[in-house]
Amino acid sequence: MPSQLRVCDPDVSIVIGCFCVDRCVMLLVQLMRGAAVHAGNRSPHCIEPMVSWVWGPSAQPSGLRRAHFSSCADGDHPMVLITGGLGQLGVALAKLLRRRFGNNNVILSDIRKPPDHVYNSGPFIFSDILDFKNLREIVVNNNISWLVHYSAVLSAVGERNVTLAKEVNITGFHNILDIATEHSLRVFVPSTIGAFGPSSPRDPAPELCVQRPRTIYGVSKVHAELMGEYYHHRYGLDFRCLRYPGIISADSQPGGGTTDYAVQIFHSAVKTGQFECYLRGDTQLPMMYIDDCVRATVEFLEAPSDTLVSRTYNINAMNFSPEELTEQIQKVLPDLKVVYSVDPVRQAIADGWPKALDDSAARRDWGWKHEYELPELVQTMLTHVSQGAQLARAF
Repeated sequence: MPSQLRVCDPDVSIVIGCFCVDRCVMLLVQLMRGAAVHAGNRSPHCIEPMVSWVWGPSAQPSGLRRAHFSSCADGDHPMVLITGGLGQLGVALAKLLRRRFGNNNVILSDIRKPPDHVYNSGPFIFSDILDFKNLREIVVNNNISWLVHYSAVLSAVGERNVTLAKEVNITGFHNILDIATEHSLRVFVPSTIGAFGPSSPRDPAPELCVQRPRTIYGVSKVHAELMGEYYHHRYGLDFRCLRYPGIISADSQPGGGTTDYAVQIFHSAVKTGQFECYLRGDTQLPMMYIDDCVRATVEFLEAPSDTLVSRTYNINAMNFSPEELTEQIQKVLPDLKVVYSVDPVRQAIADGWPKALDDSAARRDWGWKHEYELPELVQTMLTHVSQGAQLARAF
């Protein structure tokens, strides 16, 4: 038999020759945790004696020996890892979490080199979510207890490169899910308005309804919602998910999403006074300012698990169209000129999304409440973008 032959029966874990030990260990932990959950004990720590019995105290793989020591003791701050940390939300979330838990307790990660101000603001590490072994080592070596998974290929980019979107959004998510289960992490994975489709109720979209999205981004997010809920019920994984509306921020560049026009228009309004919009003027979508988004995420992460009726919640703040946003900006910058050059791909995506999200469950179960309405959002964005433009001109 060739020395590299690997055979794994998922039911009995038969190992012949050189077997991928990491995956075998993960499967063993999942099976034991599932047995404990169905026996009525939802504490992941109850499986430690069984693991020791199987492997022996000196024979356990190093990752498994440390698998259940990542959770913080009562009163301690969690160690947080953020994947895809250089995207629109990662840096802002890290800033808020570091204020709350301490600078060294929050690690940003990405596959790109960070700008100097991000690198100097706190811990940063290279992390490729498609590299299971590397990701597992990061979790173990840094004693991670919370994992925020922001790595994703967004809607419009995903339609141009479906293969990449499948790899990042589905295969990468599976790596996150397996590692979080093995190491008893609290894991947060954002979902999106893109998880709904043309057959979904649109005004507003409830949490439980027909979804059936028509983009690979939306399909991957529905997959994540359902897999996370399954792992919660099957293995006791503390999985949490929020369906974000379109998120608007001044500190990051648009990343290929269908709602990005609502960020781009502010930069164009300040720099040139002209903007070309790729959606129809009457296309209404749910939106939120980034400060509300990251605050909601932290509040949701901190909510006691037994208060959460669901593992996935809608959150919302406001709803507007390009025309309504333009009118609000023109109250401050009356010379702004907007023309509409509709992109059929993005317009088709937006036409299948909700006009509003019903977030009553989040407001009821864990006290969600937004702070920014459209006038406050416009004033804040224009202030930040104008200050950034002034600094850029100064240099």
